[in-house]
Amino acid sequence: MSPIRQIDLEFYKRLLDEFYDGVYFTDRERRIIYWNRGAERITGYAADEVLGKRCSDNILMHVDKNGNSLCKSNCPLQLTMMDSAPRNAELYLHHKKGHRLPVSVRATPMKNKSGEVIGAVEVFTDISPQIALIDRVTQFERLAYIDPLTEVANRRYTEIMLAARREELERYGWPFGVLFVDIDRFKNVNDQYGHSVGYEVLRMTARTLVNSVRAFDVVGRWGGEEFIAVIANVTLPDARTFAERVRTLVEQSKLHGDPPVQVTVSIGATVARDGETIEKLVERADELMYKSKQDGRNRVTSAG
Repeated sequence: MSPIRQIDLEFYKRLLDEFYDGVYFTDRERRIIYWNRGAERITGYAADEVLGKRCSDNILMHVDKNGNSLCKSNCPLQLTMMDSAPRNAELYLHHKKGHRLPVSVRATPMKNKSGEVIGAVEVFTDISPQIALIDRVTQFERLAYIDPLTEVANRRYTEIMLAARREELERYGWPFGVLFVDIDRFKNVNDQYGHSVGYEVLRMTARTLVNSVRAFDVVGRWGGEEFIAVIANVTLPDARTFAERVRTLVEQSKLHGDPPVQVTVSIGATVARDGETIEKLVERADELMYKSKQDGRNRVTSAG
């Protein structure tokens, strides 16, 4: 390579490293040949951990919103290299810490001077609603309303949001739903792997829950291994759809280790009724969650 060509290459690498978005290049076999700092920040993987590996080699493991794996088929990079057409998609990647993270992806083919496709470029942007939650509250409010372990809303803030949604229902008729989520066999995780791994499982599950809903929905830690999601403007079928997405994405999340640690959740999904108290609403969602436990765990039980 000529000195000028080498200088140009280094210049473009430095330029791409300044991007906030993640950028990576692959060859025709989908082996990663470049990984910028944005990709490191968003995914948790350093460049030296991924260079030379395929993007599907236990790294990003893209899935769609229904939890369907895209690495073996329907991979945006693979399809782009097959037909030379750029693609946009919203999907979930697998973060190094185990949770699923929603990203907006843009895949573009790379061609040589002869017009032959020699690889592809993927640019991805973090579209996590967690950013929206952090923007909602000031630093002082974070101390009062954010659970310090999982960094989702704490029980106090969740109760405030439940009351606010109930007020909207009574005043404007705006419906809302509640998902009561409990990690299955969490005690076994602590007993087998220790409490430090248990804490990481709580964090992983919380992040995946947050990333399974929308920016204006709220996920809070209710207590122990229990979480509540307050879902705005939904009917019961909508609430069940959100619950199934949560269940699937948690099931497909894992902490890297030997062996990897994976958990499932049982969920109760319901919608608020006119005139009922928050206590009754949460109690019903809790009872539906226990029905999921009794029916075998890793499932959703819903009722209006």
